[in-house]
Amino acid sequence: QLQLVESGGGLVQPGGSLRLSCAASGFTLDYPIGWFRQAPGKERERISCISGIGATAMVADSVKGRFTISRGDAKRTVYLQMNRLKPEDTGVYYCAVTNSYCSLSVRYWGQGTQVTVSS
Repeated sequence: QLQLVESGGGLVQPGGSLRLSCAASGFTLDYPIGWFRQAPGKERERISCISGIGATAMVADSVKGRFTISRGDAKRTVYLQMNRLKPEDTGVYYCAVTNSYCSLSVRYWGQGTQVTVSS
């Protein structure tokens, strides 16, 4: 069974940057992928998604202009580049294989990585 692993989270000051990675051991990630986050006390929300071949991508309005989703050259990794981070970006970030591009129907979840934006 495909297992997703996120990495790259951590503590960063407001205005800083982080790059999250999503990988699947032994598999290429030529599936539609979504990045979701769950802030403390809030529901999980989708913030970005990319198509299986990487030709199409979307970011939510709340992160537009600051976050970018992309695929690695070998299609084994999907990245979420996060710039100009704000305290409200704090949360657990999950990547997921979705049933279609930008679908909220998830086939596989990663375990999540914590992002904390604080001075």
